[in-house]
Amino acid sequence: MINHRVVSKVAFAFIFTLTAGLMMTAFAQAPSSPPPPPRPPATTPPAGVPTAPQPTAAQTPPIPPAAQAPAADPKDVATMDAIVAALYDVISGPAGQKRNWDRFRSLFVPGARLIPTGRRPTGEIASRVRTPDEYIQGSQTLLEQSGFFEREISRRVEKFGNIAHIFSTYEARRKAEDEKPFMRGINSIQLMNDGKRWWIVTVFWQAEDPQTQLPAEYLRSRN
Repeated sequence: MINHRVVSKVAFAFIFTLTAGLMMTAFAQAPSSPPPPPRPPATTPPAGVPTAPQPTAAQTPPIPPAAQAPAADPKDVATMDAIVAALYDVISGPAGQKRNWDRFRSLFVPGARLIPTGRRPTGEIASRVRTPDEYIQGSQTLLEQSGFFEREISRRVEKFGNIAHIFSTYEARRKAEDEKPFMRGINSIQLMNDGKRWWIVTVFWQAEDPQTQLPAEYLRSRN
């Protein structure tokens, strides 16, 4: 006889580790980063030696986002709806289909971060901070070889001035026609509008697991 409880636990563990998209990778097994080296002690220049003035924040304006990011399709970044739809669309596709990673990069403001969060095998909750390029390096092969379709099923939005936060509930399938998703979770997406377009600043996400199930309030239609 097959122990269905064991099979279910093994299947969930495989899915949770394999999933990539917005992907929950095997960061839980990664060793902790070593502590940074100690800073050298500050030195005082000899008397009479002038010191170079240090630039202040007011003297060093930030580099405009458009100076570093690939050009975006204007339709992808015109509205909050459009940029979230583009985010889900660009990572989705059947097995064997290359993703348009320049389109993916074009959605993110320079310095943006993607942060998967989940439970380690030891039970601890941990997260891993990645740049868009680090996400691509860790997810590209799996997404393109295995097939992956992720879509939004519910949304809650908070907006003030040029910033917005979207709690976007998602479900993922290996094939678009699959009846049931193999994974669900929430993408916490922070957005910024620079007066010309929307940018993704952060995507911070967690998938469901047996101990953390999606509550009904995050499965309703958009607010």
